[in-house]
Amino acid sequence: MEKLRIVFMGTPEFAVGILDTIIKNNYEVVGVITATDKPAGRGQKIKYSAVKEYALAHNLKLLQPVNLKDETFLAELQSLNANLQVVVAFRMLPEAVWRMPKLGTFNLHASLLPNYRGAAPINWAIINGETKTGVTTFFIDDKIDTGAMILSKEIEIGSEENAGELHDKLMKLGSKAVTETLTMIERGVVNTTIQIDNPEIKTAYKLNRENCKIDWTKSVAEIHNLIRGLSPYPAAWCIFKDNGEEWNVKIYAAQIIPEHHSFKTGQIITSKKEIKIAAKDGFIQILSLQLPGKKKMQAQELLNGVAFSEKAQAE
Repeated sequence: MEKLRIVFMGTPEFAVGILDTIIKNNYEVVGVITATDKPAGRGQKIKYSAVKEYALAHNLKLLQPVNLKDETFLAELQSLNANLQVVVAFRMLPEAVWRMPKLGTFNLHASLLPNYRGAAPINWAIINGETKTGVTTFFIDDKIDTGAMILSKEIEIGSEENAGELHDKLMKLGSKAVTETLTMIERGVVNTTIQIDNPEIKTAYKLNRENCKIDWTKSVAEIHNLIRGLSPYPAAWCIFKDNGEEWNVKIYAAQIIPEHHSFKTGQIITSKKEIKIAAKDGFIQILSLQLPGKKKMQAQELLNGVAFSEKAQAE
């Protein structure tokens, strides 16, 4: 058995759960690579990545390169004398980095590869109405999420589950997948499977303003999947129009009411307690939402202070 000397690369909360598991399983982490500090929020205060916070709290050697091809960084990385690199939710690595350790560089990806390669696999699995997803470990190559697969683990997606809930489940599943992968590498018993490309492969595109907007002409199932697939972040959104005013509204939770009706698509129907929006094959009942400059609230809280007319429309 070869003793592992690991460099870990990652940035968000998802990566922290995996790094914590590696540390708790008594593997030697000789260095942590994470994103550079960025200003965030209204005050533009400098914000550390979740992985940096963890590394500082656990006295781990930390590097934050701006350029992964920089000679000084490469020399520093080499000096850590790692024989394995583990990557979770980081960025594309140049060949000089992923080829460096003797035992290779493997990535944990939050999907059942080859499906949902890309930036937002957890979100897109829900948006596309999948009933299962999982995690895959694979050795990195020169493309994004295409390398030889080591192992994968599958999990069911609940019909009401949102991206935040699935994220937490996949972080636990990913921790198991990474520790099993480390054991296999340590014992020299890795058997990889080459990813086979086919036209049916689904992609986890980067989320942007356009693909997070609700299209009320779609089915209630598609709209519901978009809302839960983007909750709690970055959140599905639309425009509410009423009495000559417009609000940019984020919707965090909703439920489906399948029902034949004669309302115009996108029409907002309210009672004292509920907000429904008409789609082509039923209604979407809004449970939780946020108006500009306001905090996130339950639909009933909004109705206590806002009265919608019969002409109110969601677009």
